[in-house]
Order: sequence, then C-alpha cells, then structure tokens
Amino acid sequence: MAKVKLEGIYKIYENGFEGAKDINLEINDKEFVVLVGPSGCGKSTTLRMIAGLESISKGDFYIDDVRMNNISPKDRDIAMVFQSYALYPHMTIRENIGFALKMQKVDKKTIEGKVNEIAKTLKLEELLDRKPAQLSGGQRQRVALGRAMVRNPKVFLLDEPLSNLDAKLRVEMRSEIVRLHKKLATTFIYVTHDQIEAMTMGDRIAVLNKGELIQFDSPLNLYYHPKNRFIAEFIGSPKMNVIETNLHRDGSNYYVDIFGQRLALPISKTKDLLRYTNQNNKILFGVRSEEFSYKANSNIKVKFDNVEYMGSDTYGYLLKENNEVIVMRFDSSAPISSNIVIPIGINMENTYIFDCQTEECISFPKKSSGLSNLSIENLSLKEELVKSDKSKITIETKEYQKVN
Repeated sequence: MAKVKLEGIYKIYENGFEGAKDINLEINDKEFVVLVGPSGCGKSTTLRMIAGLESISKGDFYIDDVRMNNISPKDRDIAMVFQSYALYPHMTIRENIGFALKMQKVDKKTIEGKVNEIAKTLKLEELLDRKPAQLSGGQRQRVALGRAMVRNPKVFLLDEPLSNLDAKLRVEMRSEIVRLHKKLATTFIYVTHDQIEAMTMGDRIAVLNKGELIQFDSPLNLYYHPKNRFIAEFIGSPKMNVIETNLHRDGSNYYVDIFGQRLALPISKTKDLLRYTNQNNKILFGVRSEEFSYKANSNIKVKFDNVEYMGSDTYGYLLKENNEVIVMRFDSSAPISSNIVIPIGINMENTYIFDCQTEECISFPKKSSGLSNLSIENLSLKEELVKSDKSKITIETKEYQKVN
C-alpha cells in the first residue's frame, strides 16, 4: 500500500523543547513497525507528525516518495486509532464505522456493504445496532479499528490502542491486530510503551529515548545485539542485569569480578576486548536472567532476598549494595529458596560487555551473530509469542526455527 520515510525530522516547541530530534526512519510497504520507548521519549509526537496532527519543525516526511509536510491530515490517506477509542457515543456501532464514508457522501448501499464486511472481519455483526456504552473495552477497540479500516487507507497509525485494556484482553487484542495486519496487507505504525507488545507484534522496532531514535531493528536483533545499555535493559523482561565490575587481563586471557569470584571470560570475547582501547579497567557486565542456572558444585554462591515461584520458572531476586536488583531465572525443579546460600552457574558465552563511560556494547553473545540477519517475520516465534499470555519475554536459541 505505502512506503513511509522520515528524513531528519525534528519537533521543536515554542519554549525550545525538542520533542523529536533528527528522526530517520524508512518503513517498507506492508511492514508492521512499532515505535517504543519510555514515557516522554517522543514516540507519540512522531506518530502525530506522520498523521499531520503536529507540524514538523524541520526535516521531510514522505509517503510513496511524495513529500507530505504541507499536506493536510485529511489528504494524507492515513487512518489513526487512538488510545481513547474516540467513538461517537450517540451513534450506533454501524454508524460509527460508516461515518467516514458518510462524510465523503458515499451512497448508502456501498456504506452498508463495507460496514457489514468489516463487521464480519472483526466479529462485530451482532453488535452493529448497539451503542459504544453497551460494549466492552475490547469490543470498542475493534470498532475503532473498523472505523479506520472502512476508508481503506494507505497507512494505519495506532497510538497505544491496548493500554486501557486488562492484561488478558491485551494479549487477545495483540493477536487480533497481528492477524488483521496480515489480512489487510497494509503498512502499520504502532506506538506503545510496552516492550512485550513491541516484541510480539512488530516486524521491526524503533526504540526511542529522550526524543532520539536509538536503534531500529528486528526484535531478535534488538534482544541479542543491543546497541547500548539502554536498549539492553529496555528490551526483554525481566530486564538485563548490568553490573559494574573490573576487567583484568593476564596475557591473552580476560577475567571479571562477579559475586565475589574472579571469572574467566570465554575465548570468543578475546577479539572484541583486544580492540577495546579504554585504559580504565572498569566495565559494565551484562547477563540476562535466563543465563543463570543452579549448579551444585559451583564456587559462585548467592543469597536471594526474595524468590518468586511462577510455575514453570522460579525467579530469584538479589539486592546489591547500590540498591540494584539482580534477577535470575531458574527451572522450577531447581531447589531455590530465599535467605539461604545457593550455588549458581553463569553461561559466560552469552554475556555482554559495555563500555563503562559511553555505555556502548563492545561484546555480544556468540549466538547473536547467527541471528543478526533474521527478521522476525521469517520466524515461527512471532505467532507463538502473540499466543502466550505470560508477562515476560524469554528468548533462547532453540525456540527459534526458520519457517520453511
């Protein structure tokens, strides 16, 4: 339907505040792109500039290579779904869905046909004569989607459409929206602060922070190959554990001090570290919760302040002196309890090293290189994650197989 391009986009307000700084994005035709980041990062501002609801202070915005900066919102052939649904309370669902066509003076028979077709797609046939107040949150969200669909736009914009729903309904609606995207084969740009939604829905994800685009990549590359500490901690739940420690060198061997032990780094990291020119021996050592394990004969011992039993998994929480929390995930069969000494192992191959000053990632897990060119649309992972109702993302190499 449409290719979207943002070149050096800025949003500068009258008081000088920069809501968006030099945003560069190229979104392919029929792609599902998610803009994600913490509150105030500029994702909704960027979406509103695409929609034409906010003016662009500097830069160029294109749809199918046509510059849209000065084109009015109604002429951009874009449909937007808001967080608040924005349905007309005095109209029936039928009237809400068909309202845009009525304003375009489309004949009643055509409107009725399109409304019925969309209602069937969204499973709203039995609700067409009700009013929004008589519908659940999930049903209202489907009506909002239907009202956008009826215009058959080039681009769908969705601004945190699931944030008002309960956890179970959010999971169901994630799946609905992904299926809808596949059926419509249209460009979707989706804004959320929830990285679980981003990981399970997007073909590619743009991570923003403080108005800047930090990294634009596939979900797997963001997870395994983060550009810096911010991406590493933001993508994945629980977030990556990042520990400030000392890096030691003995000939061609490198060591780090972790949990009271000096641990050897694997040979696979030697090449990365030989290129590391910072003379300060302080580094940031990153390890995800799933890379810990219970190991009865290990010299590494910890005492958890809190333990959560989640059925298939057990989570141990270790509070450090600086009030940072280290989270470890274990198989439910592991004998993990709080306030007793537990021997643990660490998969050192799958750890990260960040520069202590710039916080840029200088060494990635070896397994990330095998996934660096894979897009989530080519993997069976995406639909499996959408079906899951767990409130966490856990990614292991064995779970991903290419779709034939």
